[in-house]
Amino acid sequence: MLRLTHLKLPLVHTDAELRAAIVQRLGIPTEALRAFTVFKRSYDARKRGHIHLIYSLDVTVSDEARVLARWADDAQVGPTPDMRYRFVTQAPPAGAAGGDFRRPIIIGFGPCGLFAALVLAQMGFRPIVLERGKAVRERTQDTWGLWRKRALNPESNVQFGEGGAGTFSDGKLYSQIKDPHHHGRKVLTEFVKAGAPEEILYVSKPHIGTFRLVSMIERMRQSITDLGGEIRFSQRVADLYIENGQVCGVTLASGERLHSDHVVLAVGHSARDTFQMLHERGVHIEAKPFSIGFRIEHPQSLIDTCRFGPQAGHPLLGAADYKLVHHCKNGRSVYSFCMCPGGTVVAATSEPGRVVTNGMSQYSRNERNANSAIVVGITPEDYPGGPLAGIDLQRQLESRAFVLGGGNYDAPAQLVGDFLAGRPSTVFGSVLPSYQPGVRLGDLDASLPAYAIAAIREALPAFDQQIRGFAMADAVLTGVETRTSSPIRITRGKDYQSLNTRGLYPAGEGAGYAGGILSAGIDGIKVAEAVALSLVGTKQSRA
Repeated sequence: MLRLTHLKLPLVHTDAELRAAIVQRLGIPTEALRAFTVFKRSYDARKRGHIHLIYSLDVTVSDEARVLARWADDAQVGPTPDMRYRFVTQAPPAGAAGGDFRRPIIIGFGPCGLFAALVLAQMGFRPIVLERGKAVRERTQDTWGLWRKRALNPESNVQFGEGGAGTFSDGKLYSQIKDPHHHGRKVLTEFVKAGAPEEILYVSKPHIGTFRLVSMIERMRQSITDLGGEIRFSQRVADLYIENGQVCGVTLASGERLHSDHVVLAVGHSARDTFQMLHERGVHIEAKPFSIGFRIEHPQSLIDTCRFGPQAGHPLLGAADYKLVHHCKNGRSVYSFCMCPGGTVVAATSEPGRVVTNGMSQYSRNERNANSAIVVGITPEDYPGGPLAGIDLQRQLESRAFVLGGGNYDAPAQLVGDFLAGRPSTVFGSVLPSYQPGVRLGDLDASLPAYAIAAIREALPAFDQQIRGFAMADAVLTGVETRTSSPIRITRGKDYQSLNTRGLYPAGEGAGYAGGILSAGIDGIKVAEAVALSLVGTKQSRA
């Protein structure tokens, strides 16, 4: 089989035309093309109204060796790479040498913890997962409790519980990280096995959506337990047990102690009490940059038309997205983040008396509004005071938003036209906000530091030059977006262990090593491999 890349066809074409294009590109007789499958499909929308699809294909032809030899100097034709996932090792059987190991513990059951647990279970290491929140369906009910009744459960919400924060998101499954061992393919393949649509294996920007993620996560949990793993919900880790720089186990909030020499820390970016505990225990932590800002909402139809022109609405294109960045005169950078086509803005706090926004879409992406975070990058120089100072700033801004929203988990909001003019908003226009439980119109100037407000005011008209209507007066800004990424990094070495605490494996978004479902899942696999090799006491290469 050979891989043919960068084959361009019009948006509207037939399978016969695709087959003919393959034959023409390879210069082979029609009968020599035996079969083909789509490996990747993306689109080129740089010219509105003239959108093309770009294919990468795995092709079976007669006399493959001759075809490959003919195109040996063509970078777009070559052998199909082997992308099968290979386990680095397997657990020794019980009773054999090395078979009586202490079971590894995974703290957190978001995408990172999920894949760390799955891969360790598939290798036979029977991990124990400790998740402070509830199972995904119970957690969903608790999350709706905030959105519909303003009732927050601090241990079961958008941030905490089975599936992690990614469960209530757009379910995006793409990343720009380097992936030489095809861990990302492993993540996508496991998702398909759990019920995701097969298209996530080949579309350029795959997504799943919240409702599908719920049932998928349940099936993956069952796979872990079928392989000997154990998932324990409503189990908050209150302390680490460390002796002479080596992790020996954890203590739960209930007082129960579990012993292990290998603890994976996959807690997500909002486990602030856990970060405090780690800092007090002397685990090496450093402050890192993150971003703050608002959610912005436009009619999805406006974004579709601006991006796709007369071809807007074509089923292969779906709801349009965007990616924007502006470098401001004050030295700040403003950019769009976590863009959710046809989605909603959601309440995402995990602490009482605070307001946080995030974005979410279903698989269909058919809600009336598009939303995205519009955020300003900040660095530890903006929040001096130690490794946890970024958390203090987040809390200050979230508490201020709670007050500006009326003190009942409504979020503060302002129309873009009023924000740019520096006047409070009093009435909605054509864009109605989707945030639940509700919003309170007013003036957002007090919700963020002055430098962030100035940067966003400069950026919005600049974005309007790229997407006409982006700065439309009736578009709605909802505050605040503060949890774009973890404000800390729990630094680790090349062996994936904490710099100063052996046996502790910081992983995923909370530790500062991922940013999204796919990258978090990939990091979980990498850490699982490191744990497995440590357990068997070898640096064995991939089997």
